Amino acid sequence: MLKEIHEQSDVLVSSMQGRYDGLSNTVDLSADFQDSPISKGRIQGITRCLLVGMGTSMHACMIGRHYLERFAGIPTEVDNAAEFRYRRPLLDANTLVISVTQSGETVDTLAAMDEAKRADCLQITICNTPGAQSTRLADLSLLLGAGAEISVASTKTLLASIMALHAVSLSLGKLRETLTSEMEAEQVVNALQLPSAVSTVLGNSGKILQVARKYAASEHFLFLGRGLGYPVALEGALKLKEVSYIHAEGYSAGEMKHGPLALIEDGMPVVVIAPKDDYYKKTISNMQEVIARGAKVLLLTNKDANQVISENI
Repeated sequence: MLKEIHEQSDVLVSSMQGRYDGLSNTVDLSADFQDSPISKGRIQGITRCLLVGMGTSMHACMIGRHYLERFAGIPTEVDNAAEFRYRRPLLDANTLVISVTQSGETVDTLAAMDEAKRADCLQITICNTPGAQSTRLADLSLLLGAGAEISVASTKTLLASIMALHAVSLSLGKLRETLTSEMEAEQVVNALQLPSAVSTVLGNSGKILQVARKYAASEHFLFLGRGLGYPVALEGALKLKEVSYIHAEGYSAGEMKHGPLALIEDGMPVVVIAPKDDYYKKTISNMQEVIARGAKVLLLTNKDANQVISENI
């Protein structure tokens, strides 16, 4: 698993290769969808999108929802694939269903795809396994190219899935004429910086080990985030449970007052995901409430730590 975590920078490069053009600052998925019979008219006729996945894949979908609504202008929902068919979803030919599955063989995800097929939905699958069942059911397939993931806990395919959803959202936005060239260029430039940023984070393995040793005996963890940080919090809690068998929960930081705050004890570790975004000030405000109740905060941010301390704590 550690080996695969450290492969993430290379996986990001390979997942963007041939799709993100750093010279023209554009995204092009024509090589992936070259045999597609889907017309531009049908893409423009999409009225809503449903993203389906399970576990880590579902968390990638939750991030993808932000991309699809922002760049492609499509109202989007996220469904756990295991629940999808049982709630009798309302589907039609103007619904786009995007499935995310590392193996392409997850039974519940395939069942959701069958349900969508019966309703004549347009389907895109994001998958890491060429020739998998999901690629045969979908109209369009986007392969992750992340290489085999041997560890039980998904690591590198999470980032690759998010990048694939980002690329699909930008491409749909271009076809639907909801994405400006300036916004596309900005997104491509930022995306191409990710492999270096991931390498920088992974280069802090010594500090990460120190934190792990400090909190290894903890029985409970809380992960908090808002916006894109919320699914990251859910994923962090999932990974901690899978790998260490420590009880962990992920919550939207805005939900803290609606129950979770009562569970915080003196010395309890709380991981707060607070990037410099529209939610930053509100997330830091939620963090202050946690600190006031004696929690030990592990803050993940791209803002200068000393500035955070001087401004807020």
